[in-house]
Amino acid sequence: MSEFLSYLQNKRSHMVETLRSVVEHESPTLDKQLTDSMGHRIAQIFEDLTGGTTSVIANERYGNHIRGEWGEGEEQILLLAHFDTVWRKGDIEKMPFRIEGDKAYGPGIFDMKGGLVQGIYAIHALATLGKRLGTKIVFLFTSDEEIGSPTSREIIEEEARRSKYVMVLEPSMGPNAALKTARKGVGRFYLEVNGVPSHAGADHQKGKSAIAELAHQVLYLHNLTDYDSGTTLNVGVISGGTTSNVVAAAAQADIDLRVTSQAEADRVIPLILGSTPQMEGTTLKISGGMNRPPMERTKQVAAMYELAKSIAQERLKFDLNEAATGGGSDGNFTAPIVPTIDGLGAVGDGAHATHEHLLISHMPIRSALVAHLIEKLDQMTGGN
Repeated sequence: MSEFLSYLQNKRSHMVETLRSVVEHESPTLDKQLTDSMGHRIAQIFEDLTGGTTSVIANERYGNHIRGEWGEGEEQILLLAHFDTVWRKGDIEKMPFRIEGDKAYGPGIFDMKGGLVQGIYAIHALATLGKRLGTKIVFLFTSDEEIGSPTSREIIEEEARRSKYVMVLEPSMGPNAALKTARKGVGRFYLEVNGVPSHAGADHQKGKSAIAELAHQVLYLHNLTDYDSGTTLNVGVISGGTTSNVVAAAAQADIDLRVTSQAEADRVIPLILGSTPQMEGTTLKISGGMNRPPMERTKQVAAMYELAKSIAQERLKFDLNEAATGGGSDGNFTAPIVPTIDGLGAVGDGAHATHEHLLISHMPIRSALVAHLIEKLDQMTGGN
């Protein structure tokens, strides 16, 4: 057994108690008071367990971000995790932290407080076992990932430019607990349609329905979906009109775009922004763009996966798979800048769902995987 796994197996009960403390400390993205308090708690845990240092990155809009640092060196490896959740204040009362067999339940436990805890314990194991690296480890904890990282993106990209590798502690994928070596890019667009209002009974022919035009646009946009290339368009929210006896003067739609590559984004975005009205007398206004660039499976990403796979087989005695996903993470921001591997976090299921849980028995294993991967990447970076 690897020394990291042996040590962390003995620390499993401590890991679970740390996990309980962060799950029971609610941190909805839009509640700055709670997320600030959560950030403060994470900084304490990081310092106590690793002996490293933390600094607060002040944020006026959402929770403050926390930057942890451990070790020394000119080069750095970046670990990424977010501590905000989609859950609301008080949801812990309806779905409290609980353990049933090997499963631990609670809001945000899988996405992604479990991965956050496992990442800290990986560094804890490195520190306690006396591993001296030649590479500095930076652990960035952010507060707004669940709403698209509007205040943390610039910080994440700045840290990525300083780093040789990035490790993202988002949950693993699927029943095989795969690492994520590719993620689709995410685009967000907003369509506004203006028509000509009129009385639906007396002057129907004088009107130009914005809703009717919107219907044409929805069909056009959905027809841009190409499953063979992995491109999907989804009009997820529509609104418009005032009352049933008025030909609608205005209508709106929120549009989601997912693409597997930047080349595909470059092809499809002009088709969205260049859409023209199908009905005379109506006008369109389309705004938006890419929220997260694609995380593409480059040769460097493939090499990181193969390294993690060999560690899993040789040191931890399990088979580690890889997968691509349509969901986005902060790894999308770092991948175009520096080799990035994702899905190193919790093994479980139910992100954003009431059955959200992780498997306790896998916590030491995944934490040991992160510790081994840090050690190997340090060697590759020119450390010890």
